[in-house]
Amino acid sequence: MSSVDIGKPLCVAPTGDVCGEGAVWHEAHQAVYWNDINRFLIHRFTPLDRCVRTWFFDEPVTALTLTDRRETLAVVLGSGVILWEPETDVRSKPVFGLEYWPRVRLNDARADSRGSLWLGSMRNNVNPDGSCGEAGGQEGKLFRLDADGNLTRWRENVGIANTVAWSPDRRHFYFGDTLANVIWRYDCDAATGAIANERPFLQGFERGLPDGSTVDADGYLWNCRFFGGCIVRVAPDGEIDRVIEMPVKNITTCTFGGADLKTLYVTTARAEAPVSDRLAGSLFALATNVAGQKENPYRAFGSMS
Repeated sequence: MSSVDIGKPLCVAPTGDVCGEGAVWHEAHQAVYWNDINRFLIHRFTPLDRCVRTWFFDEPVTALTLTDRRETLAVVLGSGVILWEPETDVRSKPVFGLEYWPRVRLNDARADSRGSLWLGSMRNNVNPDGSCGEAGGQEGKLFRLDADGNLTRWRENVGIANTVAWSPDRRHFYFGDTLANVIWRYDCDAATGAIANERPFLQGFERGLPDGSTVDADGYLWNCRFFGGCIVRVAPDGEIDRVIEMPVKNITTCTFGGADLKTLYVTTARAEAPVSDRLAGSLFALATNVAGQKENPYRAFGSMS
């Protein structure tokens, strides 16, 4: 077991999200952005002044990522992907539209080191008014959207696509299916972005179901457990390193932030949470002595400046 110190979870933004997701650290803004899928919101928390700002959208917001322009974020909606400038609230037309929306929707997403955006989908479980519908089936897929707009499909028959992450050496890719209670590990070609040789990495863990994940600078995967009230840290060889207890039941995504990338920010959900979970749907922060990786930007503008 590695010598990692992890502080107690601190509620830094009690936003009461129905389904908080998509946590991403924006280094230039020194802020963490995240979204509430069911309320069609994006939040931003700035640790320096402990303030939260919120923006409203017209459909579910499911994930966020940086782009190659620091003032522009890629917003993953249920129906597709748009570009958005938080300071001016300028929103682009869709740069990608999902086939079969609204029967299916996008879910988790992240950019790789080449600047391509990886997108997972699922059966749409968000009603037009934001109330919760039924998830299930295997309509989900895993896509890669390249900077030139080319779209490739890498996996089908997914229940709920969650976890899109890479090892620090870019040799391995992690992707999961919440309903199957599995996170797979793939070999990854850093030059082409191609993935191959799927095999289970974390399967059948008894505490809840796998939601979003991040990988730290040492190559350990931190997986959030929906219904499980915890985050599980998994070593590169697949061994459970430790289980981090959380004060609420539904843990959704996490990302490392702060000036040294040693603060773990964690989103949660109040959907299907017990009444006793008074802080369900909040953003939490945990101090650690291990650093995360810098976020890869999506090459929406064709440069890495």
